[in-house]
Amino acid sequence: MADHERSPHGGRLLMGVAWAVLLLGLWLWGREVTDVRQAMSAPVSGDVAAVGRPQRVQLPSSVRPLGDALPQRLDIPGLGVQAPVVARGLDRQGAVDPPPYEQAGVVGWYAAGVKPGAAGAALMVGHADTATRPAVFHRLRALRPGATVRVLRDDGKVAEFTVEDVHVVTRDRFDARQAYGAHRSGRAELRLITCGGTFDRTTRSYTANVIVSAYLTGTGL
Repeated sequence: MADHERSPHGGRLLMGVAWAVLLLGLWLWGREVTDVRQAMSAPVSGDVAAVGRPQRVQLPSSVRPLGDALPQRLDIPGLGVQAPVVARGLDRQGAVDPPPYEQAGVVGWYAAGVKPGAAGAALMVGHADTATRPAVFHRLRALRPGATVRVLRDDGKVAEFTVEDVHVVTRDRFDARQAYGAHRSGRAELRLITCGGTFDRTTRSYTANVIVSAYLTGTGL
């Protein structure tokens, strides 16, 4: 991570998401034994600000999950994102460690969790910005339900996901099970996470996270 003394915004993604993924063990437990039941047009909880799905949006049906394969690239056509994916672990605070700021255009995938396209909820994180420029997930909040997210895998297949929810989750009322647990049993799901809200210079962290939830609706070669 960037040196906090030299970069006033250094480490702000992790500072912004650490409070969320410190409960990663609960998420991992939840994706195995908990099926979060919710209406397709409802926000995850009353403590989450839904960025939007108009009631009239008709989303496609999910398809059968793929087998395990490593992610290589993340494409979000609606945002113009084509980003390499690198495997990441946890930092000393228990949060998913994103790529370094020198690689602000790279997406980190939590390698101890679900592989994108396989059953369960795969987790990817990316910077929203650095001290000097926007980063890979700078416009993540602009996604809307129905948008397409593609993950190119090392088995030559492309896992095509459809966004179903975009939420801004405040740090004070965060529910890890609701945010990271699989929304429907047996589906292949994807979470894209970055910082959101406002940047608090006192705590050197953001006040919220942007969480995009998507599910597998197609495959390609």
